[in-house]
Amino acid sequence: MAAVLITGGAGYIGSHVAVALYRSERQVVILDNFSNASPSAVDAIRSITTPELPVVEGDAADSALLEKVVSQYHISSIVHLAAFKDVSESSVRPHRYYRNNLNCTINVAEVSVEHGLKRMVFSSSAAVYGTPQTVPVCEETSLQPISPYGRSKLMCEQILIDSTSAATRLEVVLLRYFNPVGAHPSGVIGEDPTHSTTSLVSQIMQTASGKAGPVPIFGNDYDTPDGTAIRDFVHVMDLAAGHVAALENDQIFGAGSRSAAFNLGTGVGSSVLDMLNAAGAALGCGIPYRISKRRPGDIASIWADCEKARKQLGWTAQHNPVSMIRDHWNWQQRNSDGYR
Repeated sequence: MAAVLITGGAGYIGSHVAVALYRSERQVVILDNFSNASPSAVDAIRSITTPELPVVEGDAADSALLEKVVSQYHISSIVHLAAFKDVSESSVRPHRYYRNNLNCTINVAEVSVEHGLKRMVFSSSAAVYGTPQTVPVCEETSLQPISPYGRSKLMCEQILIDSTSAATRLEVVLLRYFNPVGAHPSGVIGEDPTHSTTSLVSQIMQTASGKAGPVPIFGNDYDTPDGTAIRDFVHVMDLAAGHVAALENDQIFGAGSRSAAFNLGTGVGSSVLDMLNAAGAALGCGIPYRISKRRPGDIASIWADCEKARKQLGWTAQHNPVSMIRDHWNWQQRNSDGYR
C-alpha cells in the first residue's frame, strides 16, 4: 500500500500529524534527524498508533537517503515539515536557516518530481505575510516577510510551485500555519523542543510549573488595545486535521494550477495578555509576567482569514485558547521533563 512520508515527523507538529494521518487509515512513515526532536518521541507516537510505525533517522537534505525511503516504502505523498523555525534566531543566524530550509525543500521537491509523487503538503507559515497593512490576512494578502525565517518559507513555497510545472502530476498544498499550541488530548505527545524556545505558551507552562520565573512579554508598546502583540493561536490537533484535509481533497486547485495555499488559524486574534488570562482560567491560578524589550522580527498584529480553508478544504479550527492551554498543561503535567 502506498504511504505518506512525513519529514520532521518526530517534532511537535509532525508527531501530531503522524497520529492524525494514521487515524485516517493511512500508512505513515517518519523521517527525522532529531535536531529539534527527541528520539523518545518515537515511542510515544507508536504507543498511540502502532508499534510497527516506520521511523527513519536521517536528514531530508540527504538525497540518497530520501530516494531510498521513497522507494522502499512506496511513498505516494509527502508532508514536508523538516525546517528550522525560530524567527528570532533566524535574524541572528540567517545563513543557517536559508541553508537548511532551502536545501531540504529543494531535495524533497526534486525527489517528488523524479518519483512521480501525487501530492505534497508543505509546512509554511504566517511569517510569509510580514507586517500586514490590514488584518485578518487572506491568502491573497501581499507576501512581504520581514525575517530570514519568513523569507526562507516564501522561497520554499516558490520552489514547490515551480516544481509542479516540472512534474507530470505533482500537486502542492501550502499550509500557512499561524501559532500552534496545545497537545494531543491523551497527554502522550506534545511540545518538547531539544533547544530553548521563546514560544509564549511553552514559557507559560514553565512558569506555571515553577521551572521558570515570570513569563517575559516582549514589548507592551505595540499599537494594540492592551499594548501587547496579537497573534492567531491554533490548537496543534486542529493543524493536524488540516493536513488530513489537504491530502483528502482533490477539488482545491484552480484551473490550470496544481498548487494552492491555505491559512490554518482560528480567525481570531489574541494578545499576549489574552493568552495569560486564558492560562489563568484554564489552570485556576494567576500567571506572573514581566515586560521585556521587543524581539527582532516580531510584528504588532496578525491573525488569519480562514474562509478559503473552510470552503475548499472543509476545515475549521475547533478549539479556543482555554482548551488549547488545558491540553498543553495536561501534557506538561504528565511529562514534567518532556520525553526525557
